[in-house]
Amino acid sequence: MSERASIFDANPDFDLAGFAPQKPKATPPAEKVRQVSEGANFRSREPEQKPPKREPRRYRTGRDTQINIKADREVIDDFYRIADTNQWVLGETLERAVTALKNELATRQGKG
Repeated sequence: MSERASIFDANPDFDLAGFAPQKPKATPPAEKVRQVSEGANFRSREPEQKPPKREPRRYRTGRDTQINIKADREVIDDFYRIADTNQWVLGETLERAVTALKNELATRQGKG
């Protein structure tokens, strides 16, 4: 049994010639991996279709509260389309939508 080396030895007698980095193993081509995984009925975790990337929106409007809402892709796309078409920032688009909904509900309550 060999002795453990002391970290306090000023001149350790180690032969490190046998230590060298290992060569990386060759990775199989992506197409081969795809064939094998499809043959084994492996379901991909990739989304069917990635949503398009949007340009970052940075505006200084004084609005300081964030809202995070889950919605259908079509609703989100419509929301962005309305904002872009009218050149509104997203906060203004939301404010206008809430105002329009309030007006619609007030009209319904007035008739009912």
